[in-house]
Amino acid sequence: MKHIVKILTLLMAISALWIGLLQTSILPHGHAWLLPIYFIVSLGCYGLLMVGVGLMTFPTCPREGLLLQQDIDEAKEHLKQKGIDINSN
Repeated sequence: MKHIVKILTLLMAISALWIGLLQTSILPHGHAWLLPIYFIVSLGCYGLLMVGVGLMTFPTCPREGLLLQQDIDEAKEHLKQKGIDINSN
């Protein structure tokens, strides 16, 4: 519930700032109307950047790799005992 309140508060603050910019003549009127679109595009770019950084710094888990290989070997042995040939392509 706290997360929702934070998001709503942030959206209200951004909306108030945008309405304030529309009411004043600090920015040209045409630019002020485009601010929400700029914000959404910037948010999308930030999201893509964070996904890219997360993929580049993805942690490797060598211990988990060894455990997975052991599970694969156990499954192969189990299938071999059942008479299923898994080495043929």
